[in-house]
Amino acid sequence: MINKLLYYESEGFNPYFNLAVEECLLNNLNEGECILYLWQNQNTVVIGRNQNCWKECRVSLLEEEGGRLARRLSGGGAVYHDLGNLNFTFITGRKDYDVARQLSVVIRALEDFRISPELSGRNDVTVGGRKCSGNAFYRQGDSCYHHGTLLLEVDMARMMRYLAVDPGKLAAKGVESVRSRVCNLTEFVPGLTVATVRGAVAAAFEAEYGKPALLREEDLDQAILEEKETKYSSWEW
Repeated sequence: MINKLLYYESEGFNPYFNLAVEECLLNNLNEGECILYLWQNQNTVVIGRNQNCWKECRVSLLEEEGGRLARRLSGGGAVYHDLGNLNFTFITGRKDYDVARQLSVVIRALEDFRISPELSGRNDVTVGGRKCSGNAFYRQGDSCYHHGTLLLEVDMARMMRYLAVDPGKLAAKGVESVRSRVCNLTEFVPGLTVATVRGAVAAAFEAEYGKPALLREEDLDQAILEEKETKYSSWEW
């Protein structure tokens, strides 16, 4: 049973630091806690734990243009993050882990803007049949997280340049390009901002679960946080 709610909002855009925070929150989860973590990365391709970056991303081009490549703990596909994207992570114990309930928070937040989102399979949220949110999952012992993206005003041109999509996959699905399968929420609500959606997600979390206490960087063990950041930025990882 959930008996403690926590909320953490990252202030930086460094993917290695943000992934380090996510892992620290997971590792320090106490029984009965549920954490909502909101974060953003700048000009970053994030690949799944078991992916080959050279097959999923044009790594040299990304790095030449000042971007970063990062690998997360969860599985799933490669995604592009910039400041037009908001990332969310729900962290909770195995007994309290409920993907449908967690995604209901995202759905409720979007509905506040008169957007009509739909769940597509286990991993995606779509609007008008196009993907605006992809999700991935990870479990470590009795602690679990579910994280995902919300595309608001992502630079689609950069996304197309950096992600090396297999043309065979696209042909098999009968679509012409990644662009035809994904959408920015600003297409449906012009002027929508990350700050506004971030506030809506936090409010929807409170409406669904209750009022959370705020967590900050200083609440985490700084030595472990630094160690994890070093891991995520390393060639070995």
